[in-house]
Amino acid sequence: MVANKTLRMAASATLHCLIGCAIGELIGVTIGTHTGIGRENTVFLAVVLSFVSGYTFSVIPIIRMGMKFWAALRLILAADTVSILTMTIVDNICMLLIPGAFDKDLSHPVYWLSRIVAMSAAFIVAWPVNYYLLSKGRGHALHGHH
Repeated sequence: MVANKTLRMAASATLHCLIGCAIGELIGVTIGTHTGIGRENTVFLAVVLSFVSGYTFSVIPIIRMGMKFWAALRLILAADTVSILTMTIVDNICMLLIPGAFDKDLSHPVYWLSRIVAMSAAFIVAWPVNYYLLSKGRGHALHGHH
């Protein structure tokens, strides 16, 4: 019973993190492919924006609950970094491996199919990571300790 609850919490935490990360990833890859800055620079931009949007997506609700900004940021850095890192690594590896993923714009089906594959893979890999972290009282479990 506890394992099922933790699995559900891990799935929820992973989905929450994926939404935050996806915003930055989508923006970074879109900017990179449209400006033609190259695959390496596009990946770098996507990773940076993924962390920024992922942290922002998590920190705002905690601040709204009354926690001060710096305390909330420290909590989110401790809680979400491993999950975001896992997702960005998997997402960008998938994007690099899918032929044409960095060569298409938002109107091309290959772009959207590659995003779906990459984000799905990121979720699948990050879910057990978040499960492990939650089972050890880490990761998104820290969100409840404020």
